[in-house]
Amino acid sequence: MPSSAPVLRPNKTEAVSSQKKDEPISYDINLPYVDVKGDSQAHTKYPKYLPSWDKVWFDPLPPFEYEDPALRVTDKSKRNLLTPGTKVSDIQPRMGSIVEGVQLNQLSDAAKDELALLIAERKVVAFPDQDLIDDGPAAQEGFLRHFGKPNYQPVSGSMRGHPGFHIIHRDGNKEEITRFLEQRTTTTLWHQDVSYEIQPPAYVMLGLLEGPEVGGDTVFSATDMAYKRLSPSLTSWLDTLRAVHSSAKMINHARLAGGLIRKDAVDTVHPLVRVHPVTGEKCLFVNGEFITKIQGLKEPEQRWLLDFLMQHVISGHDFQARVRWQPRTIVMFDNRSTTHSAIVDYLDDDNSAKPRHIFRLCALGEKPIPVYDQFE
Repeated sequence: MPSSAPVLRPNKTEAVSSQKKDEPISYDINLPYVDVKGDSQAHTKYPKYLPSWDKVWFDPLPPFEYEDPALRVTDKSKRNLLTPGTKVSDIQPRMGSIVEGVQLNQLSDAAKDELALLIAERKVVAFPDQDLIDDGPAAQEGFLRHFGKPNYQPVSGSMRGHPGFHIIHRDGNKEEITRFLEQRTTTTLWHQDVSYEIQPPAYVMLGLLEGPEVGGDTVFSATDMAYKRLSPSLTSWLDTLRAVHSSAKMINHARLAGGLIRKDAVDTVHPLVRVHPVTGEKCLFVNGEFITKIQGLKEPEQRWLLDFLMQHVISGHDFQARVRWQPRTIVMFDNRSTTHSAIVDYLDDDNSAKPRHIFRLCALGEKPIPVYDQFE
């Protein structure tokens, strides 16, 4: 039966699409490639944290020894971190917690070790109203170095003199967001941070400098719980597979957008299922953006498997936690047992974004541990 809906045709004087061939849509709507407009300097509360581009070059990351600080904890009660004045509220029964009454910049080394254990157990932990937000980049970098070797961002906006910072800044960006939504049906981009490195991040810290009153949440999905929901017949096969993670697509997009490249593309082979060194759980190690090949599979088989696994992780709301942000909140999460996406829902009717300003620091961890040693 024909539809009764009116047929809408473009005006003859207008182009069907306003996207220009020399203006590619952003690879990631949260990833700035070029300088923000000058008026943002006056609007933001934290101008020092606006994205900038130092012309520095990073060689490939060499292998290094890593000791997870959580493995140093002997008292599982975490009495150095969770003192009597601390309040812990769980976001979801199995993952995600909000911790109040703790100032991260006052933690002892023993308390930081216990924090690593808490993050490994709960996967994502939010700390509202943190003084560390105003302590400056050197203090923030110094804090995260306790959890692992710093990662240096290869393409996106960073901070002058502090290349470990990945800066996410939105304020307006109407034309860019409109181009993006002309080609995409959603702003979500599920991923695990920097999975292409030979030793990807173990712990990640996000700090909200400024954000909308409502919106801009981040949603996390537990990859160990997602693994457990699959059948033994399927997981026994997945345990044997290896995938190629590559930063080439991200770097090529940055180059097309006129952005600065600080590092050659990295291709690394990782197990599709990794063993968490603290919890011992098996975790799906899947990434919607960085996996380019599953070894031993033909292209249609690979596409089917990745689509299935990503949809499984994305649609599993019973093993997800959604973090609602407040200014001066710091969120720390385990990058090995979660995948996540920002939610860009803080847009006006004309696709103009409300101000949102956040920084990310990554602590690199161990080389992903395969289920079977012969796949190392």
